[in-house]
Amino acid sequence: MSLHPTLQPYADAWTHSIEAISELVGPLVEGEWNRRTPCPGWSVRDVVSHVIGLDCEMLGDPRPIHTLPRDLFHVTNDHQRYMEMQVDVRRHHTAPEMTSELEYVIIRRNRQLRNESRDPGTKVRGHLSTELTLEESMRAHAFNVWAHEQDLRAALGRPGNLDSPGAHIARDVLLAELPGVVADKADAPRSSAIVFDVHGPVEFLRTIRVDIQGRGTLETAPALGPAATLTLDWETYVRLACGRVTPQAVADRVKAEGDPELTAAILRNFTVTS
Repeated sequence: MSLHPTLQPYADAWTHSIEAISELVGPLVEGEWNRRTPCPGWSVRDVVSHVIGLDCEMLGDPRPIHTLPRDLFHVTNDHQRYMEMQVDVRRHHTAPEMTSELEYVIIRRNRQLRNESRDPGTKVRGHLSTELTLEESMRAHAFNVWAHEQDLRAALGRPGNLDSPGAHIARDVLLAELPGVVADKADAPRSSAIVFDVHGPVEFLRTIRVDIQGRGTLETAPALGPAATLTLDWETYVRLACGRVTPQAVADRVKAEGDPELTAAILRNFTVTS
């Protein structure tokens, strides 16, 4: 048996991103592991710890038994506390310990993927005792690892892979959240259309149509006379959607046309990751 064809793109994207992360952090000296990343409260070491932790979860490893310090300002909810466990338990690990564990986890995960024969619809464990399908789990994982590769690249001044296999998974994951951003969070007017024109390494033009009931749907057809149009580059789209920057910080990289209150509400609610 081999990996189901539906799951192969997610495995390929994960492989590409995790190998890029390994190459990025392999040569780092001890001090560089402490560099701040765009993730609030997280250093390069913390992001790599998080990635290792995510893959340990995919492997089904038991979670660490660990008590978090009370003074972590960036940890404010149960989801963040759950994620912080794998990070804080490694905060005093040395560079060789970090790279060795990362390499070992990559070897184990590659072996797991080679032997993966389950159906994409198989139910698996998610975070905080949630349940999701194997396909949903692998898609989210490929997206997360690519997003954290970008965090590390930002921290280390090594841009790249904005058009890698993981980037295309990220596009689909983020676009799936866009109707909720526009229709629910930003409360766009009923019977309206909002256009997103994204350029750069990953390009797309998408319309969110809000029907008379206030439900949003994602369409590839351009809209005539939209209520608003947002034009921005792919990197800025990702950084906003992943909560790495505020709309104010990238105002010069976003062109907003149409209803100013609506575009401001959309940008204010653009973050879809927790």
